[in-house]
Amino acid sequence: MRFLTDRKLAQGLGAGHTGTHHHWNAIITSAALVVLVPLFVITFGLALGSSHEDVLAYFARPFPAIVTALTAVVVILHCKGEIDEALIDYVHGTTGKLLLVAVQALSWAMIAGALFSLVKLAL
Repeated sequence: MRFLTDRKLAQGLGAGHTGTHHHWNAIITSAALVVLVPLFVITFGLALGSSHEDVLAYFARPFPAIVTALTAVVVILHCKGEIDEALIDYVHGTTGKLLLVAVQALSWAMIAGALFSLVKLAL
């Protein structure tokens, strides 16, 4: 005879208590992108069609460089968070863990590459 209630049997099998954190990360990065993407489109559009020297001089200025860097970092981190959620939900076991590590490594490599390219362009 078992003396465990239904609640006691189900306790510990529910949510991982990380959903709120992921949700707020997605909300904050989305809100940042609402501001950054139009700014990036405008700053990129102003340099579009210019000569190579003009583009180098344009991105050497602080505002276009900062907007481009922030947009690249926030977009990549937002996409990484969404991919992480999909992997956590649908891929389990060792494969899921390896894919999470691969996404993490690829995301930070993309951020490093974007910032390195911007620094090379601006300097």
